[in-house]
Amino acid sequence: MSSPALRAIVGLGNPGPDYARTRHNAGFWFVDELARRHGGTFRVESKFHGELARVKIAGQDTLLLKPSTYMNRSGQAAQALAQFYKLQPADILAAHDELDLPVGTMKLKSGGGHGGHNGLRDLHKVFGEGYQRLRVGIGHPGDKSLVHNYVLNRASKADEDAILNGISLAADAIETWFTKGWERALTQLHTATK
Repeated sequence: MSSPALRAIVGLGNPGPDYARTRHNAGFWFVDELARRHGGTFRVESKFHGELARVKIAGQDTLLLKPSTYMNRSGQAAQALAQFYKLQPADILAAHDELDLPVGTMKLKSGGGHGGHNGLRDLHKVFGEGYQRLRVGIGHPGDKSLVHNYVLNRASKADEDAILNGISLAADAIETWFTKGWERALTQLHTATK
């Protein structure tokens, strides 16, 4: 498979301090890490319904977006960005929390379903399934009835550390994607966060 292009990374989460450290905001944590590493600063961009940072990763111009539309309307912000910059779905990576992966496990994925994730469901309405994903493992509380409170609460210190460690490894993999291709990035990340 040829490497998908990567021009924009959309972190999925909810805006505001009440949600900042919740598991559901793991996508925001990821783009925050990329901005920190590559000297980017998020600024409110109302035309994109969110905060945008522009960085160079391995010499490539990359857009980082944190929608301010709340998780369930993530597609509105991503669509505005895609239209303005003439992005195809394959140019976009969505970083999101993933209940079905153990805490701190990271997986890159190309295409596929939304798996019931409300942020991905909204992106599907806009793009179909042709965008890329970074699945940030947050673990599962063990019972479906507990999921809502679980994702909207802060992780334990140990779980937060594991997620942040995985995010650091995923940020390394993005650099590999730009320099050595998608397949190398996939192998590197999946081996590092098993």
